[in-house]
Amino acid sequence: MMNKVELEEYFANHNYSTYERSKYDKYLEDEDFDFSLPSIHITGTNGKGSTANYIYNIYRKNGLKVGLYNSPYLDDVTEMISINGEQISFDKYLEKFLSKKDKFEKYNLSSFEMQTILAYEFFKEANLDLVIIEVGMGGYIDATNIIVPMLSIITSVSLEHTSYLGGTTSEIAHNKAGIIKKNIPVLVGKMDEFALYAIRESAKRLNAPVHVVSEYFNEQIIDGVACFNSQKLKDVRLSTPALYQVKNATLAIDAVKILNEKIPVSDETIKLGLKEATLPCRFEYVEDNILIDGAHNPEAMQDLVNSLKVAVHKPIHVIFASFRDKNFSQMLNILDTISLDITITSFNHKRAKTEDEYFLFLSTYKFDGDYLGKIKELKETYPDDLILITGSLYFAGLVKRELKK
Repeated sequence: MMNKVELEEYFANHNYSTYERSKYDKYLEDEDFDFSLPSIHITGTNGKGSTANYIYNIYRKNGLKVGLYNSPYLDDVTEMISINGEQISFDKYLEKFLSKKDKFEKYNLSSFEMQTILAYEFFKEANLDLVIIEVGMGGYIDATNIIVPMLSIITSVSLEHTSYLGGTTSEIAHNKAGIIKKNIPVLVGKMDEFALYAIRESAKRLNAPVHVVSEYFNEQIIDGVACFNSQKLKDVRLSTPALYQVKNATLAIDAVKILNEKIPVSDETIKLGLKEATLPCRFEYVEDNILIDGAHNPEAMQDLVNSLKVAVHKPIHVIFASFRDKNFSQMLNILDTISLDITITSFNHKRAKTEDEYFLFLSTYKFDGDYLGKIKELKETYPDDLILITGSLYFAGLVKRELKK
């Protein structure tokens, strides 16, 4: 048997620096693996997790039995699998993992491949009405991309994971367009013309209708939450003051409307699903003056900063940490526009950027390896100011757990 720490270590040892799908495809073929539940498949540089959660909550409020698969997890691998608002128990997860462990190792599968197979098995056993599936990275060779969904969604395209996905937005868009299936509609978020052209070309070859996300307007904060109108739904309220979530909520609205003939949902149910959806580590207050947000690339950081400029009217002190493969310098430049007090730190993860790797920036920004001590110091020194924890979704989740302790 294994405990949570041991399973976490096992998965950590099966994360590989390069990725190709031949062994995974061989496993699927030999096992005659099939997943044919109705599904929605979502990819994108930013917003895919939030969009997935919004859609999931809308269909739950509509009375459907719905599953959600998203990544990465923040504390426990079972977070990746949700069925009608409930996570799989660790004991059930471990039992299923151990039953397949030898076969996984025979094919030398990656952690995400194993996790995806386990999720799909749980969903099949639950006999769901619908499953919302978020890709891990990219699209074409992603482990989740073994389904024919009712709808494909590409939320956004910007430069990230370039060593895996390509060096231009056009190349990255082409990779993400790998989730598009023949004759299956695809919903596309706002992106540059080169990315959109690449997606349209892929869709055209597959005769897949392309829907570009609707416009939204009148976005503002009322009674502490984001409110807006879209072309397809008026007077929408979210559960967060983060205005950057408006574009993700608009994608969710459009997705449900596109599928309305197959799965009818009333406007009031859509509004209720959006209003009651909670999104961990996205503009989340873990204490009255401590805000965490998992923005981890320049596009997401700019969205966060734009929201902060509207929602927060007090000095902001930033504690920033990043994975080493992220564009941290551009993120710091963006944070400079809202804070005069930015502290860089690091955390316990093999991909985390260390103090030595920040050496070119230490004349501009302070480094403090004890981020919990720094948070305590800032709380005591500036009790009326805001403390922002950002730069990495993993780091945001880590700080959230440690502060709760």
